[in-house]
Amino acid sequence: MKTILKGAKFYRDGRFETGDLAIEDGKIVAIGGRVALEADDRAVDLTGCHVLPGLVDVHVHLREPGFSEKETIATGTAAAAHGGYTTVCPMPNLNPAPDSPEHLEAELALIRRDAVVRVLPYGSITRGQKGRGELVDFGALAGEVVGFSDDGRGVQGEELMAEAMRRAAAVGKPIVAHCEVDELLKGGYIHDGVYCREHGHKGICSESEWRQVERDIKLAAETGCQYHVCHVSTKESVELIRRAKAAGLKVSGETAPHYLLLCDEDLQEDGRFKMNPPLRGREDREALVEGLADGTIEVIATDHAPHTAAEKSRGLAASAMGVVGLECAFPLLYKYMVLPGIITLEKLIALMAVNPRRIFGLGGGLHVGDQADFTVLDLDARYRVDPAMFLSMGRATPFAGWEVQGRAAMTVVGGREVFTDEVMKTNR
Repeated sequence: MKTILKGAKFYRDGRFETGDLAIEDGKIVAIGGRVALEADDRAVDLTGCHVLPGLVDVHVHLREPGFSEKETIATGTAAAAHGGYTTVCPMPNLNPAPDSPEHLEAELALIRRDAVVRVLPYGSITRGQKGRGELVDFGALAGEVVGFSDDGRGVQGEELMAEAMRRAAAVGKPIVAHCEVDELLKGGYIHDGVYCREHGHKGICSESEWRQVERDIKLAAETGCQYHVCHVSTKESVELIRRAKAAGLKVSGETAPHYLLLCDEDLQEDGRFKMNPPLRGREDREALVEGLADGTIEVIATDHAPHTAAEKSRGLAASAMGVVGLECAFPLLYKYMVLPGIITLEKLIALMAVNPRRIFGLGGGLHVGDQADFTVLDLDARYRVDPAMFLSMGRATPFAGWEVQGRAAMTVVGGREVFTDEVMKTNR
């Protein structure tokens, strides 16, 4: 028996076309034009909807094992499905950190049991995910991880990072780097800008990020390693990546919705505005938008980082760093970047679905033979971001109350509906 989605606009090869899509045994078996219904087929009318390859987030925190009071595999992947994501890549700041096959298995077992979307974890770069000390056994982990990262910490030693890159290159996996020079932090927790100085806070300088990006790009050139920069926030980092790409290096970078839509002028004395790296200056935000436009920044990830309500209730100075984003990223970017004409819808889909697959070698799309992993969008839906409606355990977002447009009406993974909007359920 086939399920046939009828009348939607399907995104393929950079453009939309109207037609039908047929699914059987978890795969796409026909797409485009009219697909004839057979006696036992099931038809779903998607007239007025847009269908695209499922969104991919290469930077999330699902918090298990070790921190289930913040998030679980079950709640985090439910949130991902709610936001239109069919694949997410969780970072390794866990307990235990995935620094050995045994420790990684603790995470994989939870993923197999509880995940409702595809979950492709990272292995840590260093033992204990400390950013220093001993490197992991890259070969022992490579078969089960999407790449290697010490996210939350920058790898501090140049020779240690160089050796990590050599080992990652040998097993064909990327280094995915949180770039932060510890000695430049000096107790800071928001951007070292005007707001910081006027309100008596401790600042984090931009150099703490871009200095390590600069070092790592040099090492990537020397080692031939594929290198991806996490949560780019500074104009200097954008320019460094631009030059690296112009030189033909295997370098890519991601940014997040909060760095594209906010800057330190928008800060409030509230923990939901605190993340790492912090909201930077207006010029940084403008450089990031320019980097999207010219292809320097190829991926938008959320850095979905849930914490308990208590951890986020202590103001800018004392709250934990991190905000959630899986359930509001697409509608925010559609409303504030696509509709004003800053980028096209096709560009946004490339940034959130197509480019992550290409860069990380994930495969998939909307072609015959592909896994049926896709997102059905209702682009006319208008509403306000309400954290109380999130499926994530995390509620801290600087976008609470913002007017947005567009949402996932259905999320399908392997041919199975893992999220269906209530309006679509009613209409069916």
